[in-house]
Amino acid sequence: MNFTCNGAIVEIAIRHMVVAGWTGRDATAIRHHIEELAAIGVAPPSATPLYYRVAAALLTQAGRIEAVGPDSSGEVEPMIIQSGGRRWLGLGSDHTDRKLEAHSVALSKQVCAKPCAAEIWDWDSVADHLERIELESWIDEGAGWQPYQAGTLAAIRPLADLMAGAEFEALAQEGAAMMCGTFGAKGGVRPAARFRMQMRDPTSGRSISHDYATATLPEVA
Repeated sequence: MNFTCNGAIVEIAIRHMVVAGWTGRDATAIRHHIEELAAIGVAPPSATPLYYRVAAALLTQAGRIEAVGPDSSGEVEPMIIQSGGRRWLGLGSDHTDRKLEAHSVALSKQVCAKPCAAEIWDWDSVADHLERIELESWIDEGAGWQPYQAGTLAAIRPLADLMAGAEFEALAQEGAAMMCGTFGAKGGVRPAARFRMQMRDPTSGRSISHDYATATLPEVA
């Protein structure tokens, strides 16, 4: 895949993809996320955090994805990319089929594309203030953009701990990406036709954003 970093094009081979789940640092926040997913029929996790493997080919910078049925939705997440001894911080959406999630969280993540922003930041430029990085998302349910999620990386377990738990360094020898968890949704988890996300570095004032639409494919039985 081609990304932009500091105005230059960086070509990165990504052969492994991990989605880290249940990564909240605050036990109350984790419980809240478990409860909001339980409200749509999702069983609680066997442990926290968990590391789901999905196909690397699901990662996309497209502005439009397709999903079977009307029950999928996005989640804003920090994304670590590492290849060839270099590491970057990016922005992604763990788009998930919520109906299938009630049957299997792992399968619900595998069946959906994982949109990401085309711009990434060099890891060293943010490593000393990672926890100040801000993430937000908005959804459009037909009446314009509405706030959906917001938080800082301080609410997520340290990214170094998540990399260790996922054995990310070993995967990254061949090129890997990992989405690192998200925040509770304002008004509850729900699908929307359009999803917008942003990551902001308050130290430098720069930001990365991406939005995409989800086209619904017919659910044929």
